[in-house]
Amino acid sequence: MSDIDDLAAAIERRIPPDLTPGGDTAPLFRLYAVLALAKGESVTLEDVLDAWAAWMSGQDPGHQSLKPFDELTADVQAADEPYLDAIRAVARAHAQP
Repeated sequence: MSDIDDLAAAIERRIPPDLTPGGDTAPLFRLYAVLALAKGESVTLEDVLDAWAAWMSGQDPGHQSLKPFDELTADVQAADEPYLDAIRAVARAHAQP
């Protein structure tokens, strides 16, 4: 297993199962792992949505939430907060020697 896959699995473990979307989520969590590596704890909610949008574009290109971050309702934006928290926590743990 690669470092990306290890980080992706660590992020996924921090997400409650009822919040995990259906379908093949391995590519989604790999995108989140890239965010953890590239941005670390400075990753933003908008970054998380961008990664999700990249994944969702291949799953359901007509999904109602595939729009710019600032056009989403506060509730839709807030739905990604558990992912943001998980990415930051894994990035923090990964950065520690």
